[in-house]
Amino acid sequence: MADTKITVERLIPASTDTVFDILSNPERHIALDGSGFIRSTAGAQRIKAVGDIFTMNMEGDHMGGEYQTDNHVTGYADNALLAWQTAPAGTEPPGWEWVWELSPEGPDHTLVRHSYDWSKVTDPALLQKVKFPLVSEDQMKATLVKLDEAASGS
Repeated sequence: MADTKITVERLIPASTDTVFDILSNPERHIALDGSGFIRSTAGAQRIKAVGDIFTMNMEGDHMGGEYQTDNHVTGYADNALLAWQTAPAGTEPPGWEWVWELSPEGPDHTLVRHSYDWSKVTDPALLQKVKFPLVSEDQMKATLVKLDEAASGS
């Protein structure tokens, strides 16, 4: 499997601190979700550091309907980076990761790079069961459009 990562980017007319404030708040992820899988948070707190875990209520045919995920924060740099590996609630992450990289483009524009990387998934049974990517490039681009709209309204 050669293609194990999707990356999309968009220049958003908002400061990095505005964009980071939105992304670091799991409560905002529902409105940003271009995949349609996220339904709500499960008491998730603002992301503040590597090692944080936030839980989301999800729904998708690939999991037989409703399910929960625990998202283990693997990367954090204030106003610059957020990353987490997702796992079915109560389990260790099997290897796919979501990464948000923010680069200031002047005082009020941010280049947002969003990646979905499943290159660390090595379990053959999981690779057979889950047809990666579960989220398409177009759905990720839709997420960036929603982030742009959210940042404009902040």
